Amino acid sequence: MHSLWSDDEASQYSGELGLRVYSSRLLGRESSLVLHGGGNTSVKIQERNLFGEQEDILYIKGSGWDLETIEPRGFSPVRLDHALRLAVLPELADPEMVNQLTTHMLRASAPVPSVETILHACLPYKYVDHTHADSVVTISNTLDGPARIREIYGDLCVVVPYVMPGFGLAQLCAREFERSSSARTIGVVLLNHGILSFGGTARESYERMIGLVSRAEDYLRERGAWDISRSLSVDALVEPLAQAQLRRGISDAAGAPMLLKTCAYDFALGFARHPRVAQISQQGPATPDHVIRTKRVPMLGSDVGSYAETYRRYFSEQAASAKEPKQMLDPAPRVVLDPAFGLAVSGRTAREAGIVKDIYHHTMEIILRAEALGGFQALPAGDIFDVEYWDLEQAKLRKGGKPAMFAGEIALVTGAASGIGKALVESFLARGAAVAGLDINPEIESLHARSDYLGICCDITDERALLRARGNVALHFGGIDMLVLNAGIFAASRRIAELGADEWRRVMSVNLDANLVLMHECHPYLKLAPRGGRVVVIGSKNVPAPGPGAAAYSASKAALNQLARVAALEWGSDRIRVNTLHPNAVFDTGLWTDEVLAARARHYAMTVDEYKTNNVLRTEVTSHDVAELAAEMCGPLFAKTTGAQLPVDGGNERVI
Repeated sequence: MHSLWSDDEASQYSGELGLRVYSSRLLGRESSLVLHGGGNTSVKIQERNLFGEQEDILYIKGSGWDLETIEPRGFSPVRLDHALRLAVLPELADPEMVNQLTTHMLRASAPVPSVETILHACLPYKYVDHTHADSVVTISNTLDGPARIREIYGDLCVVVPYVMPGFGLAQLCAREFERSSSARTIGVVLLNHGILSFGGTARESYERMIGLVSRAEDYLRERGAWDISRSLSVDALVEPLAQAQLRRGISDAAGAPMLLKTCAYDFALGFARHPRVAQISQQGPATPDHVIRTKRVPMLGSDVGSYAETYRRYFSEQAASAKEPKQMLDPAPRVVLDPAFGLAVSGRTAREAGIVKDIYHHTMEIILRAEALGGFQALPAGDIFDVEYWDLEQAKLRKGGKPAMFAGEIALVTGAASGIGKALVESFLARGAAVAGLDINPEIESLHARSDYLGICCDITDERALLRARGNVALHFGGIDMLVLNAGIFAASRRIAELGADEWRRVMSVNLDANLVLMHECHPYLKLAPRGGRVVVIGSKNVPAPGPGAAAYSASKAALNQLARVAALEWGSDRIRVNTLHPNAVFDTGLWTDEVLAARARHYAMTVDEYKTNNVLRTEVTSHDVAELAAEMCGPLFAKTTGAQLPVDGGNERVI
């Protein structure tokens, strides 16, 4: 590991807190040091208060902030003298410790201080860095880890036995540091947890961290435990529908919809097929900081047909063996290993699942390196249980806030690159859904750069392409809960006497046939939706009130509407509801250019504004209006509605 410090970059940050921000971000760039909010940094600064008195303030990373992107407001300013007074109390419950720290900050709007605030306060150095360096954790998690750590660092680091983070760890660390530190000491190793470095400047503390971690990496290299084979000649055997069944089992256990991301890459496959994976994967996480996000890692068999029974057995065993079942707020696993597909990770959101994936990838590396060094040995089960049911963690889970309407659910939208389809994607994303958008326009793939969106370029009249797209959605998010059939074409106005068979078939293939295929192929996934499947068909005013010159379009939309009605009848017993929206005169789409609008308005002797509001309510109907109603139709307000047809047209006299 090399120092990333740059004097040019550092010069852009002013003051001691500014340099604390800079060096924290350097640590955050290294995923082998910290991941997704892990790690802690602090700086002690003298400041003058309102009374003109000098106070020592400990600025420590606040809860909810990530080192890679932290800003000055992400540090909690805690009065140092109060933190040090807390450190000498005979005992202090962790919730009260957090209360004391929070009520002794300089800024009421600051984030909650880290539970390791007292630990940082007790170390007599201006800057303190704390990471969960993979290499250090790897060596800690071996049969003779403590001895190896002492061999590597000697008197450079004080070695502290594992104690759960909080007040107890702070006191133990303070005692061990006072007893064992020397003039050469520049760090502290918290066994099975991480490593701290410190110094008089931000650069000194940061580069000491890099040096200490590099020692551990060199130790692993010298003993042939650094390079891990990542290649595998055998392909993954992944069945999308089986993954959707797996996701349903996890969702049922969690008591809420969960996303499931299947990660069938070589390294994960190799780990899942390791000869001792059943032992090494079940010991526990590499560090207690990862307990909540990677808890319970079941090993499944490679027979995809056994998922349901495997999960029934797994969850019943978990409930029976739990020390305090009433406290098991969420027994669902976040990580699943299977020799058929490798790794699958779950989360209530796509971001949460992505965090779990990143953490467990590093966990697999740590386990395999520890195995190469003599054998992986995680913390005892009792310590892991204590962290999982730690009152502070349980309080976080209970205080998590009301989830978004579609949290953990997946929507598939066709014709999603523009117009109503683009608005549909935005409406479902705004309600917390993970969204897959299909469109023949390649721009669909870059419509949104976020983890809860998947854009797939796809010609929906190509059945094979549709099947591939459906499978990709199932592997990326875990299934399909909501299907919005929006894609369609409107051919040039042509009366029946002038309508050719080829043009008729082209319109029918897009507006009707492709939707039949998609409904047929998505039905097994919709049946597995934790809250019941939902289908919304974007129809047209032309269904109840067709016009001349639109025979192919009107007939295709009417046939699709009839198909939706039959589906509502047939799929009700599968807990799938099917409803249709009939928009009209939606002018903010690619079809309606300024020139076309002006021409149509002139034809009716109207202004453009009059033409756009030519309905009973004299209001303009937008893509957003249609999308919002479509999204709501998939929500709880329409939970007992199926087979419905709703106009979104401002009131059309012919329809009324």
